[in-house]
Amino acid sequence: MTAGELLRTTRRRHGLTQRQLAIRARTSQAAICRIERDVVSPSVATLAELLWLMNEELVLDAEPVDWGHDATLNQSNLAISLEERMHRGVVFARRMAEIRGVANHRQA
Repeated sequence: MTAGELLRTTRRRHGLTQRQLAIRARTSQAAICRIERDVVSPSVATLAELLWLMNEELVLDAEPVDWGHDATLNQSNLAISLEERMHRGVVFARRMAEIRGVANHRQA
């Protein structure tokens, strides 16, 4: 969810118009509109203040990212030198090219 989506959803849940929220925030309706449409990205402090004006609290959290691969494999790759990783990448790319060449040859 973007900052704009969060602000719009919260504002609507509280039954406020953009103008009403803007008055509370001492800003313009256009400024609220730009945030809600994600034309501008407010700072965390600004977003927290806008939510606070609606008796809401912004809560940020960090979670581990699932990159879709084995973390152990990733750690082992990071343990080898950049040169070795590059060499392995070149060997892999060459092998894949050979496999594609064989597959293309069989299709012909």
